[in-house]
Amino acid sequence: MAILVTGGAGYIGSHTCIELLLAGYEIIVLDNFSNSKPESLNRVKEISGKDFGFYEVDLLNRSGLEDVFANNTIEAVIHFAGLKAVGESLSIPLHYYHNNITGTLILCDVMKKYGVKNLVFSSSATVYGIPERVPISEDFPLSATNPYGRTKLMIEEILRDLYIADDSWSVALLRYFNPIGAHESGRIGEDPNGIPNNLMPFITQVAVGKRRELQVFGCDYPTVDGSGVRDYIHVVDLALGHLKALERVISSNGVDAFNLGTGTGYSVLEIVTVFEKIANVRIPYKIVKQRPGDVAVSYADPSKAKNELGWTAKRGIEEMCRDSWRWQEKNLNGYETSISRIEININYKE
Repeated sequence: MAILVTGGAGYIGSHTCIELLLAGYEIIVLDNFSNSKPESLNRVKEISGKDFGFYEVDLLNRSGLEDVFANNTIEAVIHFAGLKAVGESLSIPLHYYHNNITGTLILCDVMKKYGVKNLVFSSSATVYGIPERVPISEDFPLSATNPYGRTKLMIEEILRDLYIADDSWSVALLRYFNPIGAHESGRIGEDPNGIPNNLMPFITQVAVGKRRELQVFGCDYPTVDGSGVRDYIHVVDLALGHLKALERVISSNGVDAFNLGTGTGYSVLEIVTVFEKIANVRIPYKIVKQRPGDVAVSYADPSKAKNELGWTAKRGIEEMCRDSWRWQEKNLNGYETSISRIEININYKE
């Protein structure tokens, strides 16, 4: 039986695919390449030494999705697929609501039709809105400050309602904090389209000369140096958290949320300082005004994941910066390659 990974060619999805394959799982990847590259899947195969099925299908394409389920025996789904840029969601909210929520509704309906009721959902710490204090635990009040965050929160509520209606479902809601880093091989990493929305790819692109300077949003927060503090987690630790959540949903019923973070906060300027030391590269930056909705400090209480999933983040901030730099230095233009999609040798299926 296979694990279906939606959005498996993306940043977190590709790293999770590697860990699934190395742990002995059979996987099937589904992706529409809206914010990912086919080459990432070649490299997943290269690193793991294992093959897997792939479908280029959008979750809004119900008939295409049904073909995936009809032609494979699927035990569980890890659901990454979705639009994820906060700023973009403010500009095109209807597109975000339609894509993220409708896509998930179609996925769950098809899962139900084919008797697949084990689901690990890629949620986000954005569902906590602007928390009154830190560290943030799973029982905090939930809210959202942008359409992207609201899609995550709405989907969480939909999945809870699904379980109330049918208690044979098993769902883990994984609330990520701030993923950075890359696979230690330097072969896969974060490769955003256009201007990066996240801190680390912006830093690494400045480091290799693709961008002139880093923009730091705000310098007057009540923090150690005035810049915002976040809980940065290595993407491989995050991927391993999905494996622990998968074990949970396969072996029990219910729906529950888990923070995936380190429990430690670092400011933007602290990250810049560590990166400069690791890479021996100066990162010029410019202070600009705060972004609406940004909070001064956000970091997780990850104790529930430790106690109930047996998971803890093990990689420190220096390793996160080192692996991010290795990826960017080896791949100046990310996955950009002359290889055409037809040449991808990963059991490609349309």
